[in-house]
Amino acid sequence: MNATTITAQPGTPFIEIEREFEATPAQVFRAATDPELIAQWLGPRELSMDVEEYDARPGGSYRYVNRDADGNEYRFRGVFHTVAANECVVQTFEFEGAPGQVSLETATYTDLGGRTRLRTRSVFPSVEARDAMLASGMEHGVNDSYDKLAELVEG
Repeated sequence: MNATTITAQPGTPFIEIEREFEATPAQVFRAATDPELIAQWLGPRELSMDVEEYDARPGGSYRYVNRDADGNEYRFRGVFHTVAANECVVQTFEFEGAPGQVSLETATYTDLGGRTRLRTRSVFPSVEARDAMLASGMEHGVNDSYDKLAELVEG
């Protein structure tokens, strides 16, 4: 299994994530834009997910909720700006528990000849907002999510 790399340079409002998958860009892109597939891999393993809306097209929006075993809810939403099939998605991302702290996320899907390099870059409104995201347990959620994505597209 390939490793997920999370990079957050001190003093910058950016988080960059990279992972290679043993699947084509079309397979990885579909898993990242199809609401039924998103629900199978996005979020930590210990949380369930309900996709309330996921319209992956320019101007489309999304909203989903993760729930833990005690019934606590974590809601997320955003708007898609660019959706270029098998190549790139640009969207906003907001945790509703921290309203107004919207990040801009760019995901690129690079064809490595039957394999895919997925790179995401998130731009936060401030270094403090970026640091709060890192402190939230984001690394655990990203690693679990990308492992589940690999299981889905490689299996």
